[in-house]
Amino acid sequence: MAALLAARHADPFALLGPHLDGEGVVVRALVPGAETVALIADGETLLELERRHAHGFFEGRSAAPLPAYRLRASAGEHHWEVADPYRFGPVWGALDDHLFLEGNHRRLWERLGAHAITHEGVAGVAFAVWAPNARRVTVVGDFNEWDGRRHGMRKRHDSGIWEIFIPDLGPGTSYKYEIIGAGGDLTPLKADPFGFGSEMRPATASVVERLDALPDARGVYSGPSDPRRAPMSVYEVHLGSWQRRPDGGFNSYDDIAERLVPYAAGLGFTHLQFLPVSEHPLDDSWGYQPIGLFAPTRRFGDPAGFARLVARAHEAGLGVILDWVPAHFPTDVHGLSTFDGTALYEHEDPRRGFHPDWQTAIYNFGRREVVNFLTANALYWLEKFGIDGLRVDAVASMLYLDYSRKAGEWIPNAEGGRENREAEAFLQELNRLVYGAFPDRMTIAEESTAWPGVSAPVHAGGLGFGFKWNMGWMNDTLDFMSREPIHRRFHHHQLTFGLAYAFSENFVLPLSHDEVVHGKGSILGRMPGDEWQKFANVRAYYGFMWGHPGKKLLFMGQEFGQAREWDFKGELDWHLLQNPLNRGLSDAVARLNRLHRDTPALHARDCEPEGFRWIVADDADQSVLAWLRFGGAEDAPVAVVSNFTPVPRAGYRIGLPEPGRWEEIFNSDAAEYGGSGMGNMGAVEAVARPSHGLPASAEVAIPPLSTIYLKLQQQ
Repeated sequence: MAALLAARHADPFALLGPHLDGEGVVVRALVPGAETVALIADGETLLELERRHAHGFFEGRSAAPLPAYRLRASAGEHHWEVADPYRFGPVWGALDDHLFLEGNHRRLWERLGAHAITHEGVAGVAFAVWAPNARRVTVVGDFNEWDGRRHGMRKRHDSGIWEIFIPDLGPGTSYKYEIIGAGGDLTPLKADPFGFGSEMRPATASVVERLDALPDARGVYSGPSDPRRAPMSVYEVHLGSWQRRPDGGFNSYDDIAERLVPYAAGLGFTHLQFLPVSEHPLDDSWGYQPIGLFAPTRRFGDPAGFARLVARAHEAGLGVILDWVPAHFPTDVHGLSTFDGTALYEHEDPRRGFHPDWQTAIYNFGRREVVNFLTANALYWLEKFGIDGLRVDAVASMLYLDYSRKAGEWIPNAEGGRENREAEAFLQELNRLVYGAFPDRMTIAEESTAWPGVSAPVHAGGLGFGFKWNMGWMNDTLDFMSREPIHRRFHHHQLTFGLAYAFSENFVLPLSHDEVVHGKGSILGRMPGDEWQKFANVRAYYGFMWGHPGKKLLFMGQEFGQAREWDFKGELDWHLLQNPLNRGLSDAVARLNRLHRDTPALHARDCEPEGFRWIVADDADQSVLAWLRFGGAEDAPVAVVSNFTPVPRAGYRIGLPEPGRWEEIFNSDAAEYGGSGMGNMGAVEAVARPSHGLPASAEVAIPPLSTIYLKLQQQ
């Protein structure tokens, strides 16, 4: 009794509730503040309990079996009824224990967390949390005045799961876990690792949400059977700063859907990619310091609102990709860090379990339960919210034990090397599970090293991702574009080198949020020259990018020439669209997206060397490049020609695979985009005159600071 009243009892179910005792039943209840307690059913009093302790401990004996009952309590003139959670059996079962211990509970979100259910004929909430080393775990919230004595949980000793069913609770209930850790110390209150909702920051409690009431986010939308051969032009968005309310506050998920979806679809993008939407305490982290991996952030509304946003995107033909962060987690006291008083989710040794760059904890990828937690989370977003892809953040930091560490600050693997074999196995398992369950979805790695086979199948020894961000291409080409045109001839290789490895992985070409922060300025701001030349450079660069092998990604604001660096606290400079040059850039991006989508030669063989052939790769002195893109045998080829100097090139001969009429389907220098209007009068005629190793050729006019596309007109 003393342990129970001190909230130190390790197994309150062994003491509280009904228990057979000889030929009768003993019932015990803890109702702090009560002077009397009775068992009632259908308005009738079944049994008066004796108060055994002034702090609210009651006990009574019944010779007859007891039906389902409630507790009626009183103190002075005040009377109330409470349910007795200790009369209910467990919800978590032996099969759950078995699957969890194996690390193979593929639908773990259906069992852990807080679920509004009907159990033994009574509505309430079933809570379950993993804390194997805790001495005691209690659910606390407004419903019990955050009193750790009232709802102590039952421990499953095989799996280390603690669980309780609390009647009368429902969706909207805020709660946390009060844990006495392995050392006997009371830990700070913990949010639920499987919490499906959360309070609005700075509050940090978890909130009970109904997963079975989420709208259908998939609808009739389905992804391509082979994304490598499908058009993919991604609009990357930070939901908090794309647009703001007039008062500066956050828009709701529904408001965002109303504006963002038609905007992105109208520009011809195929996908939206959201910076992390999992709950995170700090706005400044942009979502990359997540606390609630299973909870869409409350900043914009509830989980159903997020599901409606995804559904609206799908209705408009847009896929949705989420930025997903399994590489690290913050050490905020209400989160996963030392969850049960021990290093449960993280490595105990800081040389493995702490990230020096981000001052965050690192998951223990060698622990099956932790891997199960992460893989289940990935599957959860795909199944419950219909997400089409996961862009996995900071993969390189996971793969290398010495990432951002000096000698002596890391522990080699069993082979004596720097590769994190546990993280490698986790990523392979992640991709096996995702593609096994959802073959029409995709995973994308942000991986910046030369780790082999990032996008190769697991059965072939790869990590199994669908795509990899091409960070080398991004760095090289942005560095080239930032130079004055007169100097670019000395750096021509920065544009051509990417083709030396372009087909070693399935690449996405990213101009992401990372390129417009931390003093880097905007894409437009990197460009040399006056205002006209800056915009001409950006249009030419985007033409180069959309004509280059690889899928495309552009961060919000760069489609219309945001001039200043991205500020997550405000919104994009939408007023700039009143400027003809900004509007022209936006129109050029829309044209490029539609060409990418509708022209097989520009997407169908992005990941295959047969889809590309150089025409001109070595004209460094004039900063001119030309190449061919091919689709299938029945698809018309496209020639892409770029000129990265302000000098127009008239009568420039390029080789082509066939004589005939080649229509100019894109010209970044077109007057409608804000250019000078120089071009080829709509088309060029190729003749049977060999050039550049090809059987035909044509003289083309290449405008200054431009990229043009020429497509063969088939008979």
